[in-house]
Amino acid sequence: MMKNIVWSLVVVAVIGGLAYPKLKPLWLSDSKTQSATADSKGSGKPSDAAKKDDAATKKDDKKSAGGNSGKPAAPLKVSTFMVTPSLFSETITATGTVLADEGIELQPETNGKVVSINFIEGAPVKQGDLLLKLNDSDLRANLDRYNYSKKLAEVRFRRYSQLLNQKMVSQDDYDSVLSEMNVQQSYIDLYKAEIQKTEIRAPFNGVVGLRYVSVGAFVNASTRIATLQRLDELKIDFAVPEKYSGRIKVGSQITFTVAGGLQKYAGRIAALDPRIDSGTRTLLVRAICANSDGRLLPGAFTNVSIPLDQIDNAFLVPAEAVVAGLDEKNVYVIKDGLAERRAVETGARTATQVHIVSGLQAGDQVITSGLQQMRAKQPVESLLDSHTIKPESKGDKEKGVGADHGAPKSGSTSLLKNAEFFKRDELFKKTALAALSVTASTESHTSSTGLVSL
Repeated sequence: MMKNIVWSLVVVAVIGGLAYPKLKPLWLSDSKTQSATADSKGSGKPSDAAKKDDAATKKDDKKSAGGNSGKPAAPLKVSTFMVTPSLFSETITATGTVLADEGIELQPETNGKVVSINFIEGAPVKQGDLLLKLNDSDLRANLDRYNYSKKLAEVRFRRYSQLLNQKMVSQDDYDSVLSEMNVQQSYIDLYKAEIQKTEIRAPFNGVVGLRYVSVGAFVNASTRIATLQRLDELKIDFAVPEKYSGRIKVGSQITFTVAGGLQKYAGRIAALDPRIDSGTRTLLVRAICANSDGRLLPGAFTNVSIPLDQIDNAFLVPAEAVVAGLDEKNVYVIKDGLAERRAVETGARTATQVHIVSGLQAGDQVITSGLQQMRAKQPVESLLDSHTIKPESKGDKEKGVGADHGAPKSGSTSLLKNAEFFKRDELFKKTALAALSVTASTESHTSSTGLVSL
């Protein structure tokens, strides 16, 4: 037990002996500061020690300020775009509507009651197929009557022809019989036409839509029966501004998408309207496209892209890089570390790019960010360049340029004292840990010796 107490005292003595030289300057400085504070409180004037500390602080602040006053302002970091020649296809966009190549609404030509419907909704039909039939019993009865009257008129006509040859009837009687026979034939043709109106047949191959009548319904010439659409080929109608009317050509290819889908479809311009719409100042254009799979439907909304010209070696820049002025358009480029404003002439533009006709050269670094605060001759640096790590030069090493060069300096001596305190505190901890490890090893050796002695 006595040995443990003795070793504990030895450890405390070692720790105190090692820590005292390190902590003595700090205690002395703190005591001087406290005494200076007490003197200043008692006399109302700062003490000499406080004055020395304030003078040292001001001196450090002046050095810090003097070191930065002679340096130029830091360059503004900006995003840039390297100008390179590329292929540019000038296109315009328009909105349009998909139309069936042929499309009608099926309506009867006469009044009557529906007696049969011979189509299935949404099913394809062929030209000439009977789709709907109206009641024609009264018409057929009249047709039969006139057929009988015509037969009688034909018999009389043949008899009068013979009598005329024998000079037994006059020419007038012969003409009257001939006229009666022709009248009967005209009535027959009339009723045949009326009977044909009671039938609705497909005028072309297509797909029948939904029907709106049922068997037994009475319909007239304005009743809507169903629709019939030819879908193997479709039309796309769209309008373009009149300034492009001279650049749209029949036979040119187009691409389009429909609402709700991302797939692009191809088409071909088939016809141009021969006039400009004076109300909208647009030219109506019609294109056609194949629809063998039936994926496109009439009435769909479309976004159409019409290529006009292809330009080789065109200079394209992001749209946000062009700054519009009152009389001209400008871009900013980096030249010798400074922002240079250049007037440019722009051509066609897309949703994200602008074609620069003149004002730029290949290799120019066009500034694309910070344009609201950009001024000519302003120091700038590309973010791409600032991310590159530059190797240290020999001159930089001699001047102290390195990892610690340019680190912020404290403007107060109290901050320096705190930093020294933390360093000493770390040294104290390391010393204490070393002493404790020695004590632990000694105690373990002592305990093991005691066990042996026992």
